[in-house]
Amino acid sequence: MSTPPRPRFSVRAGLAEPTADGPYDGVPDHLLVALQTWVKESLSYEGRPKEAARHICLLLRIAPITSNPRLGPQYLGALMLSGNDLLDVIDATLAYSTTTPTSVVASWRIRELQTLLDNAGSAYRVTDAEDGLEERVDPAVRDAVRHTVADAAAAASSGSAADHLAAAWQAAYGRAPDPQRAYSEAIKAVEAAAHATVQTNNKNATLGTMLGEIGNARHKFKTALSTRPGTDPIAPVEAMMRALWEGQTSRHGGQTVTLSETLEAARAGVHLAAALVQWFASGAVTRTP
Repeated sequence: MSTPPRPRFSVRAGLAEPTADGPYDGVPDHLLVALQTWVKESLSYEGRPKEAARHICLLLRIAPITSNPRLGPQYLGALMLSGNDLLDVIDATLAYSTTTPTSVVASWRIRELQTLLDNAGSAYRVTDAEDGLEERVDPAVRDAVRHTVADAAAAASSGSAADHLAAAWQAAYGRAPDPQRAYSEAIKAVEAAAHATVQTNNKNATLGTMLGEIGNARHKFKTALSTRPGTDPIAPVEAMMRALWEGQTSRHGGQTVTLSETLEAARAGVHLAAALVQWFASGAVTRTP
């Protein structure tokens, strides 16, 4: 459980009113120098001081500083940027570090980066894999999804649900959100998790065909939820599956303009999918022969 931030003295003493204090998008002024220093110190290591900085400049299409021919191209200096450009540099630095045989950024420096982001009220955090940045969400929500991914990975009947849900999360909350991919992966996660329970004999099953199966044989399904006599125990799960399926606006083309999912809709879809994956992976939804 996280501890709420300590109010400023002026607020505690009644000298000032409390004000909103984050999360801050981009790189606010109070965080700029700290992050630039982190990049400089993380990439100025003994051995290959230019290789990582050059790689990141090339990857992000950043031209090195060449104002002094005697010194040659200055790649590290070119990375002392601001705003979203600096976030891109940090994200790329973390990603590059995980792809090299010897990690470029020491673990303690990654922990230092997370502390900087936490203390400054940044809207971003280091991913659990330490391979980039992602948008900060409530820790309880993040942990619930992480546990669902782990549970799905451990359940053989869930197929590739864990991989799809993890990909959906990254596409929804990573540094470069992709709403369409996030929503698509969320649906795939539910299809993989529900397949063995709902429509195991149909190798081409989709969320749409599974909804049809439930509609045709709803008396064969039940859930761990206690329901009153005469009510439909599968109705809540069916409603959640239908909301996810029908909420995907980019699935089909037509004569009208195809609407892409908004980031808000994609994130809602990911969380809805996480709940459904957990239900199916844990055996909360069952089918009688």
